Amino acid sequence: MTAADAHRAIDAVWRIEQARLIAGLARIVRDVGLAEELAHDAFVIALERWPQTGIPQNPAAWLMATAKNRAIDFLRRRKLLERKHDELGQETPIQQEVATPDLDALLDEDIGDDLLRLVFISCHPILSTEARAALTLRLLGGLTTEEIARAFLVPEPTIAQRIVRAKRALAEAGVPFEVPRRAELASRLASVLEVLYLIFNEGYSATAGQDWMRPGLCEEALRLGRILAELAPQEPEVHGLVALMEIQVSRLGARTDPSGKPILLLDQNRAQWNYVLVRRGLAALERAEALGGGLGPYALQAAIAACHARAPTAGETDWRLIAALYDALSRVAPSPVVELNRAVALAMAFGPAVGLELVDALTSEPSLKAYHLLPSVRGDLLAKLGRPDEARAEFERAASLTRNGREREMLRRRAAECAT
Repeated sequence: MTAADAHRAIDAVWRIEQARLIAGLARIVRDVGLAEELAHDAFVIALERWPQTGIPQNPAAWLMATAKNRAIDFLRRRKLLERKHDELGQETPIQQEVATPDLDALLDEDIGDDLLRLVFISCHPILSTEARAALTLRLLGGLTTEEIARAFLVPEPTIAQRIVRAKRALAEAGVPFEVPRRAELASRLASVLEVLYLIFNEGYSATAGQDWMRPGLCEEALRLGRILAELAPQEPEVHGLVALMEIQVSRLGARTDPSGKPILLLDQNRAQWNYVLVRRGLAALERAEALGGGLGPYALQAAIAACHARAPTAGETDWRLIAALYDALSRVAPSPVVELNRAVALAMAFGPAVGLELVDALTSEPSLKAYHLLPSVRGDLLAKLGRPDEARAEFERAASLTRNGREREMLRRRAAECAT
């Protein structure tokens, strides 16, 4: 094997195993920043040795054993330093007592538990939403700082700063490396799901830039969601979010034309949908429903997506059922954006005039003042009601509000169509 081949193999193993390595190490050293450094140390050792010795039969186990040995060496050195400080009668700089760990016991620990702990730490509520997203993509997704910055169209130093500050905040707060106890599990799980949902949505409908979508972010959020579903199989909302993402990802290939222009849902060629992913999504939704307790916001959104997925053509979509599901969603998770989507569903089910009445009631909502989809929806409904001049003004306003180049072009085209 050439050195180049070995390096490619090591890179592939690192991408797959990075999260497990960091999770296992964080349990030992109780510091995600230090755990990441130790994992990188093991990676560097592999880069040095594997081109000469060949790829081990089980490269993941080799990396884990190497990284854990380095972690244990670190803890022993730290313990020795504490003892020397005590002997000198000086105040120890280490605040926590750290017992010398048992290597054999550490190697036998359940990796799944470690990953679940790392998920909850990366998405801890003491961090800002942006910091949680960046840290999750870094530690669990294995993305580089450059890749995260490019995905969110944020300067690389900004992302690097968020990650460093997040690690420091977790260390200073002494966040325990454990799965939350039952009393706080629901709120902590909600934070995890919120982060995955944010990452997915930024990929599905990019906030800014010249690409309407960033499929890599969608795929990363879905991958992490699938992992979480394996680690927390009894949580219906986890399966609900996975179902939603599976079904939405199934449409990615049909959402743009060859030049990258957006194609709206009702205009998409459904033969281009990935029905393997659709079936996976429907199965995940069934699991969420089977766990009982009523559908939460993610499962309800998945049920709405399922209505579209089950319709052979756009004309066969069950809009009355979708409207009823939005009614349920507005009760479980009320928000102006949900109300706007509910207005669209009611317009499709009962006519544009019904939808426009609800949309007009939202025009005074402060949180939607700069939300480009409000005038976009209003323009669509006005066009259907035969009021082209008003529709054109709404589409032009929507185009001025969006920061996404592809969406701006589409809205301007719709405004031009109203003038003809």
